[in-house]
Amino acid sequence: MTTSAAASPANRASKYLQFIQTYGMLLILLLVVAIFSLLSSNFLTTGNLINILRQVSIVGIIAVGQTLVILTAGIDLSVGSIVGLSGAVSASVTLGTGNPLIGIAAGLLTGAVIGLFNGVMVSYFKLTPFIVTLATMTAVSGITLVYTNGNPIIVSDPVYKFIGQGYIGPIPFPVVLLVVVYVLFFFILRKTVHGHYIYSIGGNEKASVLAGIPVKKHKMIVYTVSGLLAGLAAVILSARLSAATPVAGTGYELDAIAAVILGGTSLFGGKGGVGGTLIGVLLLGVLTTGMNLINVSPFYQDVVKGAIVLVAVLLDRFINADTQ
Repeated sequence: MTTSAAASPANRASKYLQFIQTYGMLLILLLVVAIFSLLSSNFLTTGNLINILRQVSIVGIIAVGQTLVILTAGIDLSVGSIVGLSGAVSASVTLGTGNPLIGIAAGLLTGAVIGLFNGVMVSYFKLTPFIVTLATMTAVSGITLVYTNGNPIIVSDPVYKFIGQGYIGPIPFPVVLLVVVYVLFFFILRKTVHGHYIYSIGGNEKASVLAGIPVKKHKMIVYTVSGLLAGLAAVILSARLSAATPVAGTGYELDAIAAVILGGTSLFGGKGGVGGTLIGVLLLGVLTTGMNLINVSPFYQDVVKGAIVLVAVLLDRFINADTQ
């Protein structure tokens, strides 16, 4: 009886902690939605909600790749610059060949190749992910400026523009792609061997090596996929704007990392998933749109979003203190 009574508070505390880890950010998202609904009558409308989904689709797709990387205890700072170069390559190949499918494939391949380079450097040369992807970010940004000569590349092909401006019924096509990407990688992380290996590598890389998991191969795949998804986001962005600009992806790497952290994926690897990342992406989108509707200065918007990310990192450190 005494043992049961003593164990009960500990069990309750454990359940509360687990509840916060699982649903805390979702509750915050719902709270923020409720607040903006009270502050602006235009917030909770179908048109505005679809607009939020369309706005977050690009960062949302990038954030899926970033989630995979962070789950392995890595980070990818190059995705923003990959968006710039992949968009430029995709648009220029579309113009040069007159075939949008070849242009789209070129943009995706560009992203995948850069991601593969990052993966090889991190996995086989054992370089720090932060340093490798920081160097790649800088180099790719420069290559993009050289490739475009600093000028935007205009795209007018209707098939290409459909990727960013088209609709499937009432739903914007970028939102459809966003949903497909999240469903696909939710399945991969939960139901495939590769997904299980990603969690294992992030949880304890040395133990994974001893268990016979091909760690280098799977880390290389993760960075390649991150680059590929950044390439997909680049195609959507250039199609939406009808132009590829050299600085199009500037800052997207930080937005994607912020969304992943807000979604509960641990910076130390091994914990989290794309479901939480989607909530983080939506929270950032709701904050941006909501503050625009109530006329908050963009300068203060960055302050608010930065403060929220900082709080999320502190919560992550507190919640996972036992594993650090």
